[in-house]
Amino acid sequence: MVQQVNFNDPVFKAVENVQNQAQLQTIQQQASRAAEAVQPFDAVLQTSVDRGQALKFSAHAKERLALRNINLSEEDTARITDAVNKAAAKGARQSLLVMDQMAFIVSVTNRTVITALDGGSMKENVFTNIDSAVIV
Repeated sequence: MVQQVNFNDPVFKAVENVQNQAQLQTIQQQASRAAEAVQPFDAVLQTSVDRGQALKFSAHAKERLALRNINLSEEDTARITDAVNKAAAKGARQSLLVMDQMAFIVSVTNRTVITALDGGSMKENVFTNIDSAVIV
């Protein structure tokens, strides 16, 4: 014996409404939690920049710094880091940084100084594979 269900029956409608309200309440709670977790883009960008991504020097860059007798102070490193942050904010990937009488090729993406040049080494040099330049 098969019993027919009348979907227009008020009892069935009441049960369906309770289920829909419970689902709606769950969705509203999830949306509320998600909205609380949303941060403005600039805050997300700054967090990713600040997240332990200190400036690194490749082995080649360290060798060039020593060979060319370039000694960087903490202030110099901070200026380079600031320049890398500015380049990153503009979407740069590989930059030439010119600071005082020095130049640096930097992988902005990896936050790594690839090579370093002093004033004498910069003369008549062609820089390739860069997409930006930052004058510090």
